[in-house]
Amino acid sequence: MAASDSQAAERAQQNGLTIGIDVGGTFTDVVCIAAGGAQTLAKAASTPADQSEGVVEGLRNLAAALGLDLAALLGRTARIVHGTTVATNALLERKGARIGLLTTAGHRDVIEMREGLKPERYDLRLAAPEPLVPRRLRLGVAERLRPDGSVEVPLDPASLDAAIAALKAGQVEGVAIGFLHSWAAPQHEHAAAAAVAAAMPGAFVTCSADVLPQIKEFERFSTTAVNAYVGPVVSRYLGKLAGRLEQAGYRGPLFVILSHGGVAPVEEAARRAVGTALSGPAGGVAAAVALAAQGLGQDLVTFDMGGTSTDIALVTGGEAALGRGRVVGGERIALESLDIVTLGAGGGSIAHLGPGGTLQVGPRSAGAVPGPACYGLGGAEPTVTDANLVLGYLDAGNFLGGARRLDLAAAEAAVAGLAARLGITPAACAAGIHDLVNARMADGVRLATVRRGVDPRDSALLSFGGAAGLHATAVARELGLRRAAVPLFAAGLSAWGMLHTDLRYELTRSAVTPAGMPADAALRALFDGLEAEGRGRMAGWHGGETAARRSADMRYGEQVFEIAVPLDGIDWAGPDLGAQIRAAFHARHRALFTYDLPEEEVVLVNARLAVVGLLPRHAAAGGAAGEAAAPVAQRRIRLDGAAVMAPVHRFEALAPGQAVAGPAIVESATTTVLLRPGDAARMDARGWLEIAVPPG
Repeated sequence: MAASDSQAAERAQQNGLTIGIDVGGTFTDVVCIAAGGAQTLAKAASTPADQSEGVVEGLRNLAAALGLDLAALLGRTARIVHGTTVATNALLERKGARIGLLTTAGHRDVIEMREGLKPERYDLRLAAPEPLVPRRLRLGVAERLRPDGSVEVPLDPASLDAAIAALKAGQVEGVAIGFLHSWAAPQHEHAAAAAVAAAMPGAFVTCSADVLPQIKEFERFSTTAVNAYVGPVVSRYLGKLAGRLEQAGYRGPLFVILSHGGVAPVEEAARRAVGTALSGPAGGVAAAVALAAQGLGQDLVTFDMGGTSTDIALVTGGEAALGRGRVVGGERIALESLDIVTLGAGGGSIAHLGPGGTLQVGPRSAGAVPGPACYGLGGAEPTVTDANLVLGYLDAGNFLGGARRLDLAAAEAAVAGLAARLGITPAACAAGIHDLVNARMADGVRLATVRRGVDPRDSALLSFGGAAGLHATAVARELGLRRAAVPLFAAGLSAWGMLHTDLRYELTRSAVTPAGMPADAALRALFDGLEAEGRGRMAGWHGGETAARRSADMRYGEQVFEIAVPLDGIDWAGPDLGAQIRAAFHARHRALFTYDLPEEEVVLVNARLAVVGLLPRHAAAGGAAGEAAAPVAQRRIRLDGAAVMAPVHRFEALAPGQAVAGPAIVESATTTVLLRPGDAARMDARGWLEIAVPPG
């Protein structure tokens, strides 16, 4: 960094602005938090062809809201955290890079055979998934390591050169390297990577030993192939975005939120791009954890409904659930990630006739372009947003604070066209669309909770995203939840949440031994080595306070799957370290499955360590101080087949403690909350609308 850049960064630190950016399918949300806690939200239309254009436009809109130009805003900004859907879209749309795979001779079909299972095992007509790497670009190399890392067959240079020549002829952009047992010793993979880099300058080269150094070939090879597939796309995007920000005057760090909910510098996110596959929804879960700590409640179901999808996750005891083995776009990603259920149900989801002439909503979406019919950009099919406008829940003249006027006539025409095909009235069709998407989202919550053995009824439904407020209490009724909450910053809560998480670097090492559990000295050396490596990496990112969190994947000797076991509270310097870890496993197994088997052998499979660089926190945006504000208008809406007059309240004008009874509308420039009859809402001083929901 040049001296002038260093001085600019220092001045930005003193000004203390932090910015979170969340790119959604329809809108890009940009949230700014000042050093004193003042918070500002701006939005721009997302630009799927090049997300960086929408990001920069969102920053311009934010600068205008603050009375600044873009250069002045960026000059005062100390940190930008970004959530991106570039990797997700590349997988879902199959628009990643052309890639090849180098693997141990005889093992090139691992990623096609997978684990021998089908997603729908009883569907005899289900076609096999198409691998990311075609068979002719999956090339075997003469080499082999034993499980202990010793060499059985040395790496053959002639075989490697022939494979690289075939990849060059295939004009691949990325190369995944996955050799047998490289988790135990990476030297063959690293030698192959060096040879590929020398022969194919500019290619994106990634080794399984660097992406996921653990046992189970399919998970390791699949995760590495995904990294090679999305890596070039993500790298280009992040490089373009960083360049645009620098050209506009930004000199601070650019971080990217990753699938596990932590953030990393942009260079690390580009190197391990597979870790951004759930970057988009991770910010919302981070926000939920932050709000839980601020008093919303320790048990939350997150309900993030945007323009194209709804993301649902679980926060228990103030902590977000993590898992591994997620499938995105049909591809297995075995990195640790937040446990998020995603539905193709959002404001832009298109209503249509399904098989048998039945009404269906989604998963196809109108997206940002052309968007719902009411946007007036050429969309003609009815969407959830169109239905909500027809039902009176949205104010056509106050969308985005009046920055965009919705076309009520276009929405009515789109809904009427579908209603005619169904043989019902337009009002009934709009209500059916609204009710059907509510039922779909309630099923998504059940998938995230009940089917995982969790009863959601003691949790609060934290509703955010631009569209969730219109559906929150209906979904809560469907599930028997008695509490719902909608933050004042609901439309930008995911971007806000990105400013309430920490830097995080994950490490894993397989540690399977014939004894099941390594000796105490080996255990200490294993975890201490991981911590030293992780703290060394974090030192290059962060000069502040850090913490290390240890965990392990463990199983009983005869089991075929492992469970994640937190190792908090272990006395690493004390005696009987192995016994302490075994006791932690028994307790975790008992908590998950109601029983444990103390007499059975316990096997440590993977050692895991996360190094966390702690970043500053901010409070939630509070409501207005002062006396209770009167409704600003009355609006005719349709509820349960009848037209009723509902008072309209300004969200930001509600005083702390002010009560609002349903039926009513609470709206801001970027979100609208529908309160149904029997709902009792109260504005919390900490910045969210607390809603008591009667039994359904």
